[in-house]
Amino acid sequence: MTTQQQLQHLYWRAGFGPRPEEVAAGISPRKALRQLLQNSEKVELMDNPQMRYTEPLAQFRPITPGSGSPQSGMVTTPDQTVQQTGQSQPAPVAAMLVRSAVAGTRGRNQPPLLRRQEITPEQRKMQNRSIRDAFYAMNTGWMQRMATSPAQLREKLTLFWHGHFACRVRRPDAALHLNNTIRQLALGKFGDLLLAVSREPAMLQFLNNQQNRKQHPNENFAREVMELFTLGRGHYSETDVKEAARAFTGWGYSGQGAFVFREKQHDEGPKTFLGRTGNFGGEDVLQIILEQPACAEFITTKLYRFFVNDVPNAQHIGPLAQAFFRSGYDIRALLEQMFSAEWFYEAVNVGTCIKSPVELLAGIKRTLGLQLVDDKPLIVFQKALGQTLFEPPNVAGWPGGRNWIDSSSLLYRLQLPSVLLKNAEFSVALKQDENDIAPNLSRADRTFQQPVKTTVRLAPVQALLAKTPPAQQAAQLGQFLLQTPLRPDNLALIQQAADKAPAEGRLRTMVTALLSLPEYQLM
Repeated sequence: MTTQQQLQHLYWRAGFGPRPEEVAAGISPRKALRQLLQNSEKVELMDNPQMRYTEPLAQFRPITPGSGSPQSGMVTTPDQTVQQTGQSQPAPVAAMLVRSAVAGTRGRNQPPLLRRQEITPEQRKMQNRSIRDAFYAMNTGWMQRMATSPAQLREKLTLFWHGHFACRVRRPDAALHLNNTIRQLALGKFGDLLLAVSREPAMLQFLNNQQNRKQHPNENFAREVMELFTLGRGHYSETDVKEAARAFTGWGYSGQGAFVFREKQHDEGPKTFLGRTGNFGGEDVLQIILEQPACAEFITTKLYRFFVNDVPNAQHIGPLAQAFFRSGYDIRALLEQMFSAEWFYEAVNVGTCIKSPVELLAGIKRTLGLQLVDDKPLIVFQKALGQTLFEPPNVAGWPGGRNWIDSSSLLYRLQLPSVLLKNAEFSVALKQDENDIAPNLSRADRTFQQPVKTTVRLAPVQALLAKTPPAQQAAQLGQFLLQTPLRPDNLALIQQAADKAPAEGRLRTMVTALLSLPEYQLM
């Protein structure tokens, strides 16, 4: 494998693909990894006026690494914090904050949403429109950040945790707050991230812990924390679920969007959980979970499947999980070890992962500097392809892998380059979504049929080909855009199309043809 191939592989897996300038620089994969890690040290929270559903705003209170303390409000402002990395030796998982330390957490002085019976149909329609517009701004804003941010690894990890801690709520401010909590802690210690996410109002609402009370425990939150977030099935019993649910009683949130521990609703009795007995609270349960080596193996396996190969390799995962556990669940150290391994660049791991719809769209935007005149079609593309940011199908998130591809989604994927680069018409009737803000739309209202206006930056791509003779440019371009070898018959067809195209449209024709191949769906 050439250095360029290794570099492109790293940029696709640790980010959203390479820019032509990055490939032209010709740096080593090792140096590129150092840059990716360094560029992702700074935490830049996502926020702009269009994303703000409610006013006034509260300031975002950064979480001190090691404390896992909750944030003070549910809406954030950018550039409030920088996470320091690599400053100390790995240490065991820090003890978590006791409940009394967060009982007085204040939220913003803001009333909750109007109850349904208090608003007119017209007011409800306006409210739904406002909610939808905020989610659209969050979605397209994040997509733009994926395509342009120097913090590629942090944004890619935020996308991973977005699926791992899958959550779908009606409140845009709650969803944005959870997303920024994940973004801030994405490269830190998993224990801090787990505790902070567990205290997020969005997650507590989504998993019904607001209804988890003494004498009437709700097991949903406790079950999903173990099954989907930390241990996986087979590493806990039904009794453990029941006892953990008792420990999480009283965890909720206020109408102002702040975590609240309601002591009167908490079950103070002794509990036996994973072989330990004591008067446990929610923090204790999470700490006990982190003390299980099975947790480190579960998280490492999910990260491996996302970043390396959908088929786990026990010989690779075992040592990674052991080091992850010993480091106190240091996510940054785990990824650095993963991306530095020789096996990461083996042929079995290159060009073998199917791009998710978000990775596909963000990759095209990043590689070609693509901008839409109106970003709304990005939402349509995501819905048509089966992955809409902030709208996971359920608590298990998106299944991924081969599930990304079916007959209809593959057709849309192969049409997309012509839509984005040649103003071709995109036509789709989106499926009904019972969880959507407006779930009962007619087929006409769910149908999108129009050209999509875009601009692209092809000059950097042209610069890559500056020293390549015209007859070899299609092959050279294929090496840059594809992570798998270009078949000779496809190469010949693309070269013929390029030769027939007018000079000013030759490059665009080759790029469109290459991006329309099934091979471009792989990374």
